[in-house]
Amino acid sequence: MIMKTVDITKITKKCKNQPVARVVCLGYSMEEVYLIDHDDFNFKNNNISIGEKVLIDQVSYQIGGSGTNTAVTFARHGHQSILISNVGNDQAAEAVKDFLIDENVDTSYLNQVSSQTGVSVVLLDSKSANATTMTCLGASSKYDNLSASDLNLANPDWLYITSLNGDMNILLDFIEQAKASQIKIMWNPGIAELKQQKKVLGLLPDIDVLILNQKEAKLLVQGEILEELITHLAAYTKTVIITAGSMGSIATNGRETYRLAEYEAQKIADYSGAGDAFGSGFLAAILDGYNFKNSLIAAAANATSVISHIGPKKGILSANEKLHPMPIQKINL
Repeated sequence: MIMKTVDITKITKKCKNQPVARVVCLGYSMEEVYLIDHDDFNFKNNNISIGEKVLIDQVSYQIGGSGTNTAVTFARHGHQSILISNVGNDQAAEAVKDFLIDENVDTSYLNQVSSQTGVSVVLLDSKSANATTMTCLGASSKYDNLSASDLNLANPDWLYITSLNGDMNILLDFIEQAKASQIKIMWNPGIAELKQQKKVLGLLPDIDVLILNQKEAKLLVQGEILEELITHLAAYTKTVIITAGSMGSIATNGRETYRLAEYEAQKIADYSGAGDAFGSGFLAAILDGYNFKNSLIAAAANATSVISHIGPKKGILSANEKLHPMPIQKINL
């Protein structure tokens, strides 16, 4: 597909005068341990067997979880970023809090519960960027301790929701509270939510922006290609974004629909956090003053930068980055 390009660098000065927004992020907080090797993690050929000792090239300790990933994007754009999440009573929890404080994320609503902080161990093949992730959700497995009334105290302009491990009751509480308080909502549901198809579809009319990847979209509506999927999802909520990795993405806001290719060809280091980077990058750009089209370009740039580094946060861009033209085309559904 031949696509026109657009240069969004001309709107940089406009964004400097935008008011600071308040965003509450709701989702996982955890520690991630990357075990990185260039030739020993080829599971298809059974290179690793139970009981075997394997020498690896590198270990990297990261802070992960969709809640923290998105919160860092908004903070780096200079907005007031607030995280509502659970951590345990352990050293990992202190590491999560210290990292977020250093990133200027408000941790006042980060709850410490009687459990261990969630942790993921990522076996990363540095040649292909393919990974196998083993996760113990720990404190991120349950959210029945959270209170939607915290939104009244935090008083955000936007609520950015990621996975709550399928807890639809707490999710509904937060959505109802947000709508009652005229707080806009962006939602990136996880697999645990998407398995409850009817409940998710029932909530979509209250969502201002929905973001999914192509595989996730197929769990909700019929269709194979992106144009089919977004047409069906747009019947439920006005603004929809569907990402498809190297195949680019598609997005509509009810007035405009765009098909995007990749932002740029890059050597991929790690796919972790790409969806979080795209979604939060889009909303951060909207809050910075970009229009719909240019916010999509900023989102694609953020995702590309993130997957160019190991871990979900090192590549997160800040506001007013100089972004180059990319393939993007306005289409009719």
